[in-house]
Amino acid sequence: MTAYIVRRLLLLIPTLFVIMLVNFAVLQFLPGGPVEQIIAQITGEGSDITERVTRSGSSEINVQTQAGEGPRGNYRGAQGLDPEFIAELEQQFGLDKPWYERFGVMMVNYLTFDFGDSFFRDQPVVDLVIDKMPVSISIGIWSTVLIYLIAIPLGVAKAVQDGSRFDIWTSAIVVIGTAIPGFLFAVLLLVLFAGGVYLDWFPLSGLTSEGWDDMPVIEQVLDYLWHLVLPIIAVAIGGFAGLTMLTKNSFLDQINMQYVQTARAKGLTERRVLFGHVFRNAMLIVISGFPATLIGMLFTGSVLIEVIFSLDGLGLLGFEAVFNRDYPIVLGTLYFFTLFGLIMGIITDLTYTLIDPRIDFETRET
Repeated sequence: MTAYIVRRLLLLIPTLFVIMLVNFAVLQFLPGGPVEQIIAQITGEGSDITERVTRSGSSEINVQTQAGEGPRGNYRGAQGLDPEFIAELEQQFGLDKPWYERFGVMMVNYLTFDFGDSFFRDQPVVDLVIDKMPVSISIGIWSTVLIYLIAIPLGVAKAVQDGSRFDIWTSAIVVIGTAIPGFLFAVLLLVLFAGGVYLDWFPLSGLTSEGWDDMPVIEQVLDYLWHLVLPIIAVAIGGFAGLTMLTKNSFLDQINMQYVQTARAKGLTERRVLFGHVFRNAMLIVISGFPATLIGMLFTGSVLIEVIFSLDGLGLLGFEAVFNRDYPIVLGTLYFFTLFGLIMGIITDLTYTLIDPRIDFETRET
């Protein structure tokens, strides 16, 4: 198993490199880059204004826009701006160098988790990620745990009682959970339980209450969990539905296998057959989706939920970075979560061997 882990870790390097290269290339072709963002702000206020553009770690640049001379480069809306101003913007954002040089420097810095500074937030990317991490970790981990705690027992029960009234009624609940978007369900929860129209049981926004730092430890924990109830339910409502059906179908496939019939013929109890033989085989496909589920919950799955509940997390940070073309945040967070996802894939393979020791990755080619 050690040799397999070493091979996977070595394969991780080129995989991460290719993913970053592809996304870096895509960003180069997207219109509305950081220079164009500044130009749009300037031209939107008039033809003779002074704009202040600040980057963390550098001095402030005050440039008086001037008309008459063509712009440097091919930027939309740059007609009439001083070419020297455009050149200073390119230098400030690091866009005055060839793409391959910028990519090489970026990857070397990323090896030490030096993600640089945000273009528009005047903060290091690492500080921004660390600052937003508690919100996303709270939503991602707790919602993933809730999804698996509900979906796996429910899926097993539906498989065992396939075709029964329980299976039919729970299928209706699953269909409703799949059909309702998470953000719409979040709004419904706010209206029903957060003082919208009916009940005022839960807070409307935020992750903690005012004065949280001065509370005793037990009250801090309870307050933290109290704020998480509605966001986690809103995120989990769609996730548990798909995983429930995946678990049910996986168990049904295994229940119909010949080895199950043989085990029953030997006189083993149904519980022994189900949890001694079927469970570990059926759970392989369920476990394989865990890394993608967790990464999705942490980074992309809760953007609208964070907006609705006023939770400033990584999903919202990444969305705003893409919208504003804040490349250091986009690429820095992409690198971090890609690396995290690849490592989670290796951990998933190790989990396979714990569930079913018959699986031997040493004999497989990666």
